[in-house]
Amino acid sequence: MIYRTLGRTGIRVSEIGMGCEGFVDQPYEQVLSFVDKMESHGVNCIDLYTSNPEVRSNLGRALRGRREKFVLQAHLCSVWKDGQYKRTRKIDEVREGFTDQLRRLETDHVEIGMIHYVDSMADWESVLNGEVMRYAQELKTADAIGWIGLSSHNPEVALAAVNTGLVDVLMFSVNPCYDLQPAGEDVEELWAPKNYENTLVNMDPERQALYETCQRLGVGITVMKAFGGGDLLSESLSPAGKALTPFQCLHYALTRPAVASVMCGARTLEDLEASIAYEDTPENERDYAAALAALPKISWQGHCMYCGHCAPCPKGIDVASTTKFLNLARAQGNIPETVRDHYALLPHRAGECAVCGACEKRCPFGVPIVENMRQAAALFGS
Repeated sequence: MIYRTLGRTGIRVSEIGMGCEGFVDQPYEQVLSFVDKMESHGVNCIDLYTSNPEVRSNLGRALRGRREKFVLQAHLCSVWKDGQYKRTRKIDEVREGFTDQLRRLETDHVEIGMIHYVDSMADWESVLNGEVMRYAQELKTADAIGWIGLSSHNPEVALAAVNTGLVDVLMFSVNPCYDLQPAGEDVEELWAPKNYENTLVNMDPERQALYETCQRLGVGITVMKAFGGGDLLSESLSPAGKALTPFQCLHYALTRPAVASVMCGARTLEDLEASIAYEDTPENERDYAAALAALPKISWQGHCMYCGHCAPCPKGIDVASTTKFLNLARAQGNIPETVRDHYALLPHRAGECAVCGACEKRCPFGVPIVENMRQAAALFGS
């Protein structure tokens, strides 16, 4: 299992994480089997958006004696009322729900306290300026949570949140279909067929800015909906008009800036094993570039996907990383010190480009790589 650092938190998380779908409506023995499988394969990050008390109790019991081996991303504002899930901003309910969560998980802390499901600007403003954010900060000060997170499907909201400096971890929906959709407050619009009736061209700029801002600010991203709820794996259901493989979806998410871990919605042990198998999958089976370039309803022409097809460079330049640093600087409007430092560590710089064009011939998306290298050399210095 490969581990990545979750932004500025410093927490090392497995790039394959676990959503909690497989824990819901399952007996303790099934939850225990999931945790055993995770431990044996090094999957250490678990998202707990569900407020189901049985799930929390079963997981707490299954984690006995090995709690320190796992990173828990537990949600604030997701509570259980009248026998069902409820999203709330009422601080008494939030406090009661989180206290109950810790008790059922048999722990005194969680690594990430995720403010749950903020998709509208009005809701974000109420969270930011109200009691929810103050409570999250209070929990962080008391070490009941290590870091403050926020989950959202809306890049406008997410960007506003990470720019405050208060959010350390972002849980966001990342896949090659949603990434073309503009910001909106209705999550169902992300997979509405009408929004894919015409050819979509290139990533929504606000989403690209979000990922690059998270990278620059050290906000780690944990990914939800990498498979689009399973729709992207089915040709008949995929809004792109063609199926992708699970490995292609995982690789796409894991090559976005700032992404540390994908929370796979494994409903069975077989589902979990299939996602874990990504770690041993050859590069050609992970490769999403040819598949995305052939999607009938989507075009990424001219947009660098960081897929690595441009390699190898005869001068040894890491073209994908150089382009990523260039885009980070463009998004900021200047060169952040961290970006400059990372660029400086590259063994070969953009100024060494021989302008041979071999990279451009290999690029599935027609990216003007030679021009990008020229701009990077001018921006960062040779």
